[in-house]
Amino acid sequence: MEKKEADIKEGNISLVLDSYNAIFSDFDPRSYLERGLSDDFLAECKKAFLSKGDIAELRLLMPAHLRNHGEEIKIKKRLKEYFKKHFRQKEKDLKKIKKQGFIWFLLGTIVMLADTFIYEYKLFFDFSKFLFNFLFIILQPAGWFFFWEGLGMLFIESKKEIPDYEFYKAVSEANIYFLNY
Repeated sequence: MEKKEADIKEGNISLVLDSYNAIFSDFDPRSYLERGLSDDFLAECKKAFLSKGDIAELRLLMPAHLRNHGEEIKIKKRLKEYFKKHFRQKEKDLKKIKKQGFIWFLLGTIVMLADTFIYEYKLFFDFSKFLFNFLFIILQPAGWFFFWEGLGMLFIESKKEIPDYEFYKAVSEANIYFLNY
């Protein structure tokens, strides 16, 4: 019995299930191939991932007398599709945040350059000093706003997405097994 417990606890995620329905939402009556995953199941997977740091295998432990090989094939397929779909979505979200951050940073830099240009050359345009002073006052905080918001998106907002991204990447690549307990 000790070897079996050691196999279960090694660097993989092992979750004990009472039935196949524990994986899926109670509110979704569709077949296992289409059914939505349970928030509790996903939360437990994420919690186990955070404590272990990596996933090579996702082991789902079921009582031997309740196992059904045909259903397990469908469930594995559904889990793989779900995890791959969410990994691709997180990857897109992360790229979008970084792209927006870079654009905002670049826009802030351009606005600050324009502000500097206006400040430097306003002396040559005496007839419209008011307009140049107004633009200088408006552009200065706008430039800093875009600049810092862009950096915030690049370095802070994108880091908030990384744990989910890494989780979905790991489970989308993991082997999924059903085992007896």
